[in-house]
Amino acid sequence: MKTNKLHIGNLFLVSALFMIVIALCFGILAAIVYLVPDFLKKDLGFISLRPLHVSSSLFWIIMGATGCVYSGLQIISGKALGNKTAILQWFLWIFAILGILISYFGKSFGGREYWEFNPLWALPIVIAWILFLINFISLVKKIKNWPVYIWMWLTGLIFFLFTFLENYLWVFPYFRENFVNDMTIQWKVNGSLVGSWNQILYGTAFFLMDRMDKSKSTGHSKLAFVMFFIGLFNLMFNWGHHIYTLPTENYIRYIGYAVSMTEWIFFIKIFYDWRHSVNAIQKHYHHFPYRFLMAADFWVFINIGQSLLMSIPAINIYTHGTHITVAHAMGTTIGINSMILFAACFEFLGFNNNPSIKRNKWLEFCFWFLQLCLIVFFLALDMAGIKKGIWQLSEHQSSYSQMMQSLRPYFMTFLIAGIGLLIAFASLAFSLITFSFVHKRLTIKDENDN
Repeated sequence: MKTNKLHIGNLFLVSALFMIVIALCFGILAAIVYLVPDFLKKDLGFISLRPLHVSSSLFWIIMGATGCVYSGLQIISGKALGNKTAILQWFLWIFAILGILISYFGKSFGGREYWEFNPLWALPIVIAWILFLINFISLVKKIKNWPVYIWMWLTGLIFFLFTFLENYLWVFPYFRENFVNDMTIQWKVNGSLVGSWNQILYGTAFFLMDRMDKSKSTGHSKLAFVMFFIGLFNLMFNWGHHIYTLPTENYIRYIGYAVSMTEWIFFIKIFYDWRHSVNAIQKHYHHFPYRFLMAADFWVFINIGQSLLMSIPAINIYTHGTHITVAHAMGTTIGINSMILFAACFEFLGFNNNPSIKRNKWLEFCFWFLQLCLIVFFLALDMAGIKKGIWQLSEHQSSYSQMMQSLRPYFMTFLIAGIGLLIAFASLAFSLITFSFVHKRLTIKDENDN
């Protein structure tokens, strides 16, 4: 007997789509406050808006990645996965997110960079992730001959949990009272956490490629597994270039630099595949998820190029702590992670199977408008960062206020481009959300009652 069952993967994806719209709204307000400090100063100010924006962005990525894994496993298994463990996991995330955002509104902090909420709010996140890992293992242990994306999902889940817990070592006096150790762990953790969810999202990209190609050869190819091990290697050791400016052991810097240089393999691979891309675009361009994967590929190229330059110690001295670091983070979060997530949303939510999407000029416009705004956004931050980096190491510095005043044209450009990103992303997100509710994509028919 067929019954309707909750589609847990799509529930996470739709929840994540709400988070990106919220993140962009907070981001625009934060950019305005950055230019006009008195705006919302008494109510929120930059001190609250920045963590509201950052945390919402992280939740967009993490919840979206969770939805991708569940939706992918549901397709592989052919069964509905809305069990009690997964539903409890979703409730724990919603509870944590609401609590964290409300605490920011009340100016209640207590965490560290990027995770500025009170550590107590990390408990439901940790419990949710443990449930996720247990659920994942129980679902994949029956699958034989694992494709590369299952390995990537598994390693991403394990390392995220390990690194997230490591992020809270500062609550112990032994780590907190030693400034160098404390900062080393913080900066190391932030690099490794990005590597963890990258494993999940890049695995999702491989899964989507298999879906589009139909032959399912990508997931079992030798090259895919080579890329997986390089990504895993970078996840474990690439953080070294984040701590060049700290007085740590030289061998850590050397290892970090050497590992960073392995990213050249990705860089060269993109160049090598470029000559095949014209035929692929002609073949798959009508497939909307493919366009987002194509965009993600472009931003991988841009961000790896910038990352390689930032990994050179002589350049890192200029870029560290400037808007170039912000540009790199935004390029990764929006250009790579968000493009893969939107590709997954269009595929998993079934929007791509709707014939009207091929004739939807508004969605077509939003996609290209998004890419244009992101390029302007990225370049404005880079230009501001270059100017600030030169100022930081200048022997004859102007005052900080004069330097910041000289950056206002770049910040204005950044704000205008950010508003464009909000319009484009919100249009895409609400199209997907509306489609999901109208076509009942949050439930699935299943023959099992349990």
